[in-house]
Amino acid sequence: MHLASRPLPRRTFLRGAGVLLGVPLLEAMGPLSAQASPTARASTQTAKSVQAPVRMACIYFPNGVWEKTWFPEQEGAGYTMPSALEPLAPHRDQLLVFSGLDKKHSHGGDGHYAKTANFLTGLPVRKTPGKDIHVGGISIDQLCAEKIGPLTPLPSLELGIDPVISGIDSVVGYTRLYGCYISWRSPSMPVAREINPKLAYQRLFGVLRSRRPNRQQQRRQSDDQALLDLVLDDAQRLRSRLGRDDQHKLDEYLDAVRDVERRLDYFSRPDPRDWHPESAPAEDLALPKGIPGDHQEHVRLMLDLLVLAFWTDSTRIGSFMFANDVSGKNFGQLIPGTDGAHHEFSHHQSKAEKFEPYSKINRWHSEQLAYFMSKLAAVREGSGTLLDHSMVLFGSSMSDGNRHDPSNLPILLAGRGGGRIKSGRHLSSPKGTPLCNLYVSMLECMGTPVDAFGDSTTALAIT
Repeated sequence: MHLASRPLPRRTFLRGAGVLLGVPLLEAMGPLSAQASPTARASTQTAKSVQAPVRMACIYFPNGVWEKTWFPEQEGAGYTMPSALEPLAPHRDQLLVFSGLDKKHSHGGDGHYAKTANFLTGLPVRKTPGKDIHVGGISIDQLCAEKIGPLTPLPSLELGIDPVISGIDSVVGYTRLYGCYISWRSPSMPVAREINPKLAYQRLFGVLRSRRPNRQQQRRQSDDQALLDLVLDDAQRLRSRLGRDDQHKLDEYLDAVRDVERRLDYFSRPDPRDWHPESAPAEDLALPKGIPGDHQEHVRLMLDLLVLAFWTDSTRIGSFMFANDVSGKNFGQLIPGTDGAHHEFSHHQSKAEKFEPYSKINRWHSEQLAYFMSKLAAVREGSGTLLDHSMVLFGSSMSDGNRHDPSNLPILLAGRGGGRIKSGRHLSSPKGTPLCNLYVSMLECMGTPVDAFGDSTTALAIT
């Protein structure tokens, strides 16, 4: 049957050996109603109309920023990009920079924990050294997942880099769990993050186990063979039914999947050049299989997985933590002049020998957002891109790390949210404006409107 007379279902999968692999949005699934011209819409009245969905990612980095190199001095579209944001210059027209946003319920908490845990809830964090954790309410991403998660195979995808740390920070009397989560299914239930790229990949593309008698054999095949290899026959059959433009989109997508698989395989193989003693202290054990030893490569693998998740509509909601809060990560091998602990640099005391590396680390985080935006912008959807149809919240839970200040938060919003966001501006709000005002607007863009969220007072004008 010709595809023009019966569009492909939106939930089309490539199948093979117990594996399902999602397919990106194709023209053969029907015209993108939000993008098609009146003439095109009139000529396809009998075809199923498909509108590109809006995706939302919430990306968190720890320890605040050196404000002098982060916040623009000018408002509106004509602002000059400060040095920490300069890597984002190629995507300036797809970026909103905010200043003046605040989380009033974090002002009463010591240190980092009362600020990180409520980054996406905006509500009070219960001070506790034990398991009776409470962050006031559900996080914005999980509220979306409750409402639109059933539309996709995965309601949401939570990724991170650092393992969860339990125990008590005796300096401030909070459980360290609060520094490890930003996504909360309920006030006392965080959503587990996946830090192993290989496991995240397998979860994303749904390695399904067969229930037939040769189940063990198929399990071994799925474990030892790249997922893409298992669905190539089905991919070729689908490709033969597509038009030229859709064939190009499918090939581009499969190439991206193959690239991720290749990188995962590389970091899963032991290096014969490495020597390991027969016994070693626990802290010197090798990283778990599938996790790169290179921090930037680890980060970018996770961001690539988010791109693939959004590209295939496997989920429309994701979150990513660059690190747990109070992170002492040493960026010396990645960034010249930053040999030392990130957390210690954030306590800069206005000393140049500290704020210069602190600002360089801020800039490195912006570079990773620029990388993510470039990947999203490279994926075409109708007459737009995946970045046009996405909304990426990017920021930290405090402004100045030296003061642990939760006012004037460093917050960016990337993407146009399906045309609902007027980007390319610095929006300066009055001092004390709730961050949750932005969250109300984001929920509206996601098609999950609320009257209020967290400590919001009204919706923030981003259109």
